[in-house]
Parts: sequence; C-alpha cells; structure tokens
Amino acid sequence: MGLFSFVAKQFVDVIEWDNQPDGQLMWRVPFTDNEIQYGAQLTVRDTQTAVFVNEGHIADVFPTGLYTLETRTLPVLTNLKNWDKFFASPFKSDVFFFSTRLQLGRKWGTPQPITIRDSDFGMVRLRAFGMYAYKLVDAKKFYSTITGANDSYSVEQLEPQLRNLIVANISTAIAGSGVPFLDMAANQGLMADKIKEVLKPLFVSYGLELDSFVVENVSLPEELQKALDTRISMGMMGDLNQYTQYQTATAIPLAAQNEGGMAGVGASMAAGMAMGQAMAGAMNKAFNPAAVAQSVLGEQTASAAPASDDPTAKLEKLKGLLDKGLISQADYDTAKADVLKKLLG
Repeated sequence: MGLFSFVAKQFVDVIEWDNQPDGQLMWRVPFTDNEIQYGAQLTVRDTQTAVFVNEGHIADVFPTGLYTLETRTLPVLTNLKNWDKFFASPFKSDVFFFSTRLQLGRKWGTPQPITIRDSDFGMVRLRAFGMYAYKLVDAKKFYSTITGANDSYSVEQLEPQLRNLIVANISTAIAGSGVPFLDMAANQGLMADKIKEVLKPLFVSYGLELDSFVVENVSLPEELQKALDTRISMGMMGDLNQYTQYQTATAIPLAAQNEGGMAGVGASMAAGMAMGQAMAGAMNKAFNPAAVAQSVLGEQTASAAPASDDPTAKLEKLKGLLDKGLISQADYDTAKADVLKKLLG
C-alpha cells in the first residue's frame, strides 16, 4: 500500500495507513521480519484507530493523533514485555489499523417470509427490506469478536453476519413492542424505530454502533393485505348512515335519466336506505358485544317458539313494509285482502 518505501531497512520508524480503501474495516501492517524502532512515529488519521497486539494479547489502543512510540505512550505493551524505564531498543509487535468511517447504504432483507406474533391477527407472515448504516467504535471488541489476527477484514465479509442478525431479531422487535402490526405496517418509521431499539445492543457487542435503520417496504400475505385495506376503507367512510344518504342523493339524478325515470327513484332510495341500515346494524353488532348478545338472545327466543301464522302479526309486518316504502299501496291492499280471506274463511 505504499506504506514502506524502505523495505530494505531493518527497523521501522514510521507507521501509518496512508491509503485506506473504501469498504475495508481492518488492515494489519505488514512488518514481516522488521522490528519497530523505539521512538518511531505512529500516525493515526481521522476515521482510524490503531491497536498494538503482543503475542495475541491486545495491548495499547491509539485514537486519531500523532504519537512517538516509547514506554510512556505504550504502557500496556511496556507492562507485557516487562520493559524498564531505560528501555530504548527496537521491538516487535503486531499493529492493526481499524476504519471508523460511517458505512452507509448497507442493505438488509428477509429472503424468506418470517412469522411474528400479533395482538390482532395472532400469527403474521411477512417479507421486508430496507437500509441501515453503522460504524466501528470499539476496535478492541471488534478485534476480539470478529476479525482476530487476519491480515485484513472488509465490509463485504461482515455483511452476511449483520444481515442474519437483523432478520433473526425482527420478530422479537415487533412482538416485544406491544404495538399492533397493522399500526406498524401503516407507519414504517415506527417499525424501524422498534427494530433499531432491539438491534443497537447487539451491534454494540461487536464493537459497532448502529447509526440508522430504515424499513423501505413490507410485503404482506394477500389475505392480510385485504384486511388492512378493509380497515383503511372503513376509517375513510366514517358514519355509514351518512355515507348511505350521500350515495342515495347522488343516485337520484342518475336514476331520473334511466328507464322508468323518477318512478324508480323511490324503490332505489328505499333499497339504499334498507341496505345502509343493514350495514350499520352489522357494524354495530361487530363492535358492540351487548348488541351481539341481545341479537343472539332474540334469535334463541324466536327459534324456541313454534312457527306462528298469526294474521295480526302478518298485517303488522305488511303495514311496516308499507310505511318504510318497501311495498306499494296496491301490494299492501292485495296482501291484506289475502290474509283477511284466510282468517274469515
């Protein structure tokens, strides 16, 4: 890497990482058989950390700065090698540089659908993908848990491990948040925040800091997507009675232009109102346990009673249909005459 233009020299007096490629997280200085000159200069640039390792043991760590290597600046290495205060000889040590740059635009995704627990739907299977960014903040921990004594280590080598970490913990993040999945699906920012909360300590255990986490897309099974669309549509419609009145009012001028003209408007309005009342009643039952109980009790009572041909009850039903405009006066008169004929014999 153009680090040493003096390969033939026996002792190294300048140590630096002057050609730091993008995507490389760690680089081991290739000393081969050379030794480090006591009093050598160590240059650690911005977005770098240098670590001295002695016989596999992590010694001194250097953040950004310019250092003269001596017993004062190498306290741990001095202790490991038992140097005295008069030590001034060349020495051997492994030196590793680590990149602390922010690694942007890293991609994550679920190659297979994952299953999560949800308060609304019980179990939900989904796919998701997005982006995240991280940086190395603890070189000692990263060396101990990830790289070891490799000559180099890149972002591409680390990515599979991080992606698996993310996918494995998405279910835990969503289930542990207590937020219904539909609320998260409608707000991907909320979902991303909950996942990030779970992932941050896991990244820290590797010596990394999770800077940002974004959910770009959530793909739901078809049946769950339909349920989500239905819930959104219900919210948009609001009051069903008002919605039915609006639909009926809109239909009047259209009905007047059709065959039958205004003669069919009354029937259309009656049918529309009946449908609206039925929909409103169904919705009230769906969201009102007391109404459901009352309805079931009524059905049980009706089923327990024998079928009746009470003429009075029939006449009352016919009058109710007439009053609601569901039958005409002529239909009512005909049906009434038929009931009375059967009653009188």
